Amino acid sequence: MPEITLPDGSRRQYEQPVSIAAIAADIGAGLARAALAGRVDERLVDTSFVVEEDASVSIITARDEEGLEIIRHSTAHLLAQAVKQLFPGAQVTIGPVIEDGFYYDFAFERGFTEDDLRAIEQRMAELVKADHPVHRREMPRDEAVEFFRSQGEQYKARIIEDIPADQTLSLYEQGDFIDLCRGPHVPSTGKLGSFRLMKVAGAYWRGDSDNEMLQRIYGTAWPDKKALKAYLHRLEEAEKRDHRKLGKRLELFHFQEEAPGMVFWHDPGWRVYQIVENYVRGLLREHGYQEIRTPQVLDRSLWERSGHWDKYGDLIFATASENREYAIKPMNCPGHVQVFNQGLKSYRDLPLRLAEFGSCHRNEPSGTLHGLMRVRNFVQDDAHIFCTEDQIQDEVLAFIDLVFRIYKDFGFHEVEVKLSTRPPKRVGSDEIWDKAEKALEDALNAKGLDWQLDPGEGAFYGPKIDFFLKDSIGRVWQCGTMQADFSMPGRLGASYVAADGSRQVPVMLHRAALGSLERFIGILIEEHSGNLPLWLAPRQAVVLNITDHQAEYAREVEKVLKKQGFRAASDLRNEKIGFKIRQHTLQRVPYLLVVGDREMEEQKVAVRTRGGEDLGSMSLDDLVSRLAAETASHGV
Repeated sequence: MPEITLPDGSRRQYEQPVSIAAIAADIGAGLARAALAGRVDERLVDTSFVVEEDASVSIITARDEEGLEIIRHSTAHLLAQAVKQLFPGAQVTIGPVIEDGFYYDFAFERGFTEDDLRAIEQRMAELVKADHPVHRREMPRDEAVEFFRSQGEQYKARIIEDIPADQTLSLYEQGDFIDLCRGPHVPSTGKLGSFRLMKVAGAYWRGDSDNEMLQRIYGTAWPDKKALKAYLHRLEEAEKRDHRKLGKRLELFHFQEEAPGMVFWHDPGWRVYQIVENYVRGLLREHGYQEIRTPQVLDRSLWERSGHWDKYGDLIFATASENREYAIKPMNCPGHVQVFNQGLKSYRDLPLRLAEFGSCHRNEPSGTLHGLMRVRNFVQDDAHIFCTEDQIQDEVLAFIDLVFRIYKDFGFHEVEVKLSTRPPKRVGSDEIWDKAEKALEDALNAKGLDWQLDPGEGAFYGPKIDFFLKDSIGRVWQCGTMQADFSMPGRLGASYVAADGSRQVPVMLHRAALGSLERFIGILIEEHSGNLPLWLAPRQAVVLNITDHQAEYAREVEKVLKKQGFRAASDLRNEKIGFKIRQHTLQRVPYLLVVGDREMEEQKVAVRTRGGEDLGSMSLDDLVSRLAAETASHGV
């Protein structure tokens, strides 16, 4: 007679073994209809699973994170079923859940077309309407190999052959389709329906370029039509904001094949870059950081001692000279330790904060490169704080204040915080990791922040606090980080003289507020759709004359603005004023200053914004005051 403990602490007893579906029905008809799966003592199971002993049970619905994952995994199976019905010659391979959706890889003699996708989507909708029950069955490995081979599914058979022979496998059957899967899955296809097939792409079998090319169909799935519609709207907004398109249109930067993953900055883009860099530089000085510069190329032995050579492996760009191997630095940390090691350090010198806008190179796979968001050469607003254990909390608290101020100045007000703990592959003893993780956790709690635990996602040398920005269309970007490192300083010979005269190894705090400057600028471009706030805009104002008669006055206005420190220009071309206004509006210039005969006579300018707002006629003093007030409210 199993006793079931529910999430609210209440208990229910049953006279015989009971299924998850029956428990849900016993709680209420609404929950029974919403039930997708169950959790039994931390194990996710299907609603058909029978509980035979006392257990803690929760019902999983579409509102739960696990429920959404189950919907997406089940929709991947729905996709495969529809493909097999429409294209019997296609072979199925794997179909996992990914961020915001799923995909399934198929081997098929011809390429799937857009028309095929729409037909597959229609068949999926028909299968949802049919509401086929989804059944779990078990089969010994060897029997499963023969079963799928008899179905003509050679790829699925090869997958199963890699599983140990003594294992019993779970298969899921819905209508005329059966697939290998651990589950759980929705109880019937009718629980699905809010999905969209997105695109087809090539994918190598098992991710190996030496293997045959398969076709990968990507899709997205959500709990309901409203959530799907909201996601598709976000995609449309993201497309409009794509920093790669805006970067080209606004002449900010470009990429080319001769330097894959490396940015060619144009003058307007480089202005933005320097504004961001100098803004951060000013705050670093204010907060007691020393700015340094370290070499781009360092001997391999240093990277081996630091642990980076083993960690990064093929991601390191290596070179050689005079029978010595070198690495083009993927990180700044080892170089900063070398600066710390110069000269005898005392506990009175700590904390020592060393900052660098360090240019790093990583040989990222070409398929992962994505505009400014994923590059091979990037600059970090990097710094390393050498301190004692007693100073960790104060330094972490000060950095939290700094990073929130920076994000606010850039217009980000929603910040998520995560604490990432020790990964499987790491350096340092468990005792050191215990100490480092506790130090960061104590600092977060002392600050009173809401934070999430991210187990196993720490850096190889220490745990970390990561800061995530939420942008205006709901996307989340990881930017800042604070990492406690009790290992690398000792590995690289760093020490200081303690108050008792003994030699001690300092703690090294790795920290960055923006992360990669390239990536952060890409985020800014997309956040603002290219309409950068006045203090960040590469060109803040353009003076436009109506006829040649006002050309000299336009130059005078430009000169006044530049003297006041504003980034201004004048457009004196012999073009219609409407044409010039439109062109500079498309270039996202915040203020368009039109001068005709009347403005010239009154020593004023007619002010328009890039949004089309007509602010009327202003004196130069009033204009300067307006621009100064607007820039002062945004970080400078």
